[in-house]
Amino acid sequence: MNFTFRASLIIISALASSMLYSQDFLVSGNVTDSQQNPVSFANVVLLSVTDSTAVKGSTTDEKGLFEIKNVSSGSYILKTSFIGFKPVYQNISVEDNDKQLNSIVLEESAESLEEVSIIAKKPTVKKESDRLVFNVENTALSEGNVMEVMRSTPGVLVLDGSLSVKNTAPTVYINNRKVQLSNSELMNLLEGSPASSIKSVEVITNPGAKYDASDGIVINIVMGKNLITGYRGTVFTNYTQGVYPRYNAGTTNFYKNNKINVFASYSYNNDKIARVSDEQVNFIDTNDAVYERWDSDFDRTTKSQTHTINTNFDYFINNNNTLSFSSNLLFLPNFDYKINGQTNVFDPNYNPLYNFDNTNNSSDNKHNLGFDLDYVSNFSSGSKLSLNVHLTTYDYNRDQKVNSNYYFSDSNLNFSNAFETTSKQTTLINTAQADYSLPFSENTASLSFGVKGSFVNTDSEINQYSIVNGNPFFDPNNSNAFDYKENVLAAYSEFDKSWDRWDLNLGVRVEQSDIKGKSIVTNNSLIQDYFNWFPTASLSFQASEKISVYSNYKRSIKRPDYQSLNPFRFFLNDNTIVTGNPNLQPALTDHFVVGGSLNYSFFVEAYYKDIQSNFMELPLQDNDNNLLIYTPTNLESTIDFGFDFLAYFDLTSWWNVYFATSFFNIEEQAIINDSLLKKDTWSNYSEWSNSLSFLEDNSLSLTFTLVYISKNQQGFQIVDAQLYSDLAIKKTILNKRGSISLSAADLFNQQDYNVRTKYLRQDNSRFLNFDNRYIKLGFSYKFGNTGLETNQRTKARKERDRLEKSDN
Repeated sequence: MNFTFRASLIIISALASSMLYSQDFLVSGNVTDSQQNPVSFANVVLLSVTDSTAVKGSTTDEKGLFEIKNVSSGSYILKTSFIGFKPVYQNISVEDNDKQLNSIVLEESAESLEEVSIIAKKPTVKKESDRLVFNVENTALSEGNVMEVMRSTPGVLVLDGSLSVKNTAPTVYINNRKVQLSNSELMNLLEGSPASSIKSVEVITNPGAKYDASDGIVINIVMGKNLITGYRGTVFTNYTQGVYPRYNAGTTNFYKNNKINVFASYSYNNDKIARVSDEQVNFIDTNDAVYERWDSDFDRTTKSQTHTINTNFDYFINNNNTLSFSSNLLFLPNFDYKINGQTNVFDPNYNPLYNFDNTNNSSDNKHNLGFDLDYVSNFSSGSKLSLNVHLTTYDYNRDQKVNSNYYFSDSNLNFSNAFETTSKQTTLINTAQADYSLPFSENTASLSFGVKGSFVNTDSEINQYSIVNGNPFFDPNNSNAFDYKENVLAAYSEFDKSWDRWDLNLGVRVEQSDIKGKSIVTNNSLIQDYFNWFPTASLSFQASEKISVYSNYKRSIKRPDYQSLNPFRFFLNDNTIVTGNPNLQPALTDHFVVGGSLNYSFFVEAYYKDIQSNFMELPLQDNDNNLLIYTPTNLESTIDFGFDFLAYFDLTSWWNVYFATSFFNIEEQAIINDSLLKKDTWSNYSEWSNSLSFLEDNSLSLTFTLVYISKNQQGFQIVDAQLYSDLAIKKTILNKRGSISLSAADLFNQQDYNVRTKYLRQDNSRFLNFDNRYIKLGFSYKFGNTGLETNQRTKARKERDRLEKSDN
């Protein structure tokens, strides 16, 4: 603790010194046309000499005058531009005093102002050694919402309400900050956020050491940098017709001046979603013979109302120091979960024995509130220090009522069973992080390092009551309380070097994890204490102007979510149970990749993953008690290897195509019910995506995507082949301030699938029919200064991603 206090004093002293001794200057001037008339509202931007990136900017006033404040000493490129005029570039140097420039004269372009049209660009793809960069700024995709961008990003799938990359759930970042929401909350955020401020999407398949060791694959949404002052707002709404109608609406607002950025958004989602499943279970005796066959039909409906509020406030202390505060607030006051089930029980020859029906009604409410405080200091040497502290408070409550009626084979009532449960969970997450980067060797190399601490406390309880003659009686056998504490301390160092045609990245991260859990009723304790090293390495070589090769390696960890470690038993009905596993161990992955690219359009990769103690939720039969129990289970090992081919090119000036195919093999090994099980399956994933633009101003766009996933293996379960199909049409209107869109999903009704489990004494299957066929109509409108880009940043923490898991 004393060391932490002294380290904090040193950091604060260093920051204070940098602010006291840094000095900024004023760059000013005026802009006219060739007739010496002032040009109002022209953009004046300072660009970096090294890479032409924007540093600071301003706009001229009604008299053509401009001022750029808080400019650090150094050399810059000054760009002055206005619609209908040719841009002017000039080199300037800011030394030890303010800089007053001579008059800047803009010349009219060859086309008259009436003939100038803003042509939207097409999305482009850039493949790097560890990531794929999908540039969408000023494209037709920027007129939609962030979810639509995700659906169009190569290699990213939106499957059953979740994001997926290479059969893995990715960690989502926005501007290199983790999204601090659970999966369902993240999907609401992406659906309700406009894409107009997105610059690019980075799909990072092998993240470096600065990312958490639990980040196996990362999606980083990069927001554009705003330089112009003013106000911008957006309103949007969407109506979706699936099995039931659902809709959402919201607004975003952004204001900027020379000292502050303020962003605030609100979205409301009203959803009603259906899911139907047909399930079969063959219960097997000790002689491996089927003694009962259960056929069940389940009809599940969820209704929810969600309010999401995001805010961000930036205060520019000076050109080198920025203080930011942000919050992500989610309120779910109403989530109703209803299951109606009918089960018929047969003997081995399908002669009816008995049947039963059941209803499961649950009502949930929760809030998930996250807050971040950031401080960023840029030093004159080019080094950068970033500090962050984060707080999440999460509160979840559920009331559940289950009723079952059992009938003889002649359909006469035999008996009834009913029970109720109340459950709640409260979670508090605190994290603190510091990162420092230092360029050297004439900016051809850099060294970065940092530390992070995360501290999680969660308390949960469940109380079950048997209903007898309409009266509740406490059931101690199915009631429990669970206290969980997790502390993770981490440090990393990363080195980057570029020379000639080579690029090298080496990094290492260390993490110390201390986990303690205690079941209050049973007095069972969970203790995990482990220390791990996580090296990363990446090397690329530009063999020629059109050919490059690369390889990379990363070691990562996957920690169980809190619900998976919680020993509670949640009854879907009398005979189907979802329960946690307090003995679940973390999974460690070694990931190797080699690949190459041709002409920046064609890419080929080979990869190999070795996952130790991989875990997933498996349906395990208790054949002695006629139970089907969904529980997370550790496998001994999972080997995943394959070959990928990607192509991204223009068929015509208005038709862009992305194609990818992957052939991969998954081999799993585990001990199930004291027996060794080993199984592997070859599978194929293929994607064909088309982006088309129409009309002279490209204001009409169309995207059509097909994704095929062949039969594949997931935790010894065989999943049938699926075909995903999406079509979207978008038209900008109202002088490009508004847009209307029409989209349809699952055009060929091939997204539903069957999951089959058959090994040892396990024999069950499920056909899942999701509410994934829909038609969606959307509208958005921008007002204010539509040239502005927001400072929207959704902070994120891996710890928050594990707050809840998906429903079964």
